[in-house]
This record gives sequence, structure tokens and C-alpha cells, in this order.
Amino acid sequence: MVPVVNMQDAKSDLSRLAQRAADGEDIVIARNGKPLARLTRLVPPPPQGTLLGVFAGKLQMSGDFDEIPGEFGEYV
Repeated sequence: MVPVVNMQDAKSDLSRLAQRAADGEDIVIARNGKPLARLTRLVPPPPQGTLLGVFAGKLQMSGDFDEIPGEFGEYV
């Protein structure tokens, strides 16, 4: 169950609550008993320069790639 913290307690314990959120715990902040906001861990973006498919369309296979060389014929 997600812990619910009232606004006044959240103000006085923000540093502790932020650390709990950074550790992976979701915390709901409420005002007058009504949920108002959720404090949660921020997922860091992937490192810059890491691109998936960066070589797409730049590599070519030899035309005879799927052919088995003659010296390996006896193993097929």
C-alpha cells in the first residue's frame, strides 16, 4: 500500500521523503485527507550518444554469405 503523508508533514520531512522516493517508494501527499500529489522516483534518461540502430543501412553482407564453403561440405 502506498503511504499517505499530509501536507504539513511533507513540508517538514521533504528531504527524508525525497530520499524514500529516490529509493523506489511511491508516496502520496494529501491535503485535508484528499490525495493531492504523488512523490516518485525520477527515471534518468538514457546516456547521450547511445543510439539504437546507428549502423542501420551502413553495413552490407557479401552476396555469397549464405553459401557454405566447399571445404565444409562434409560437415553439413
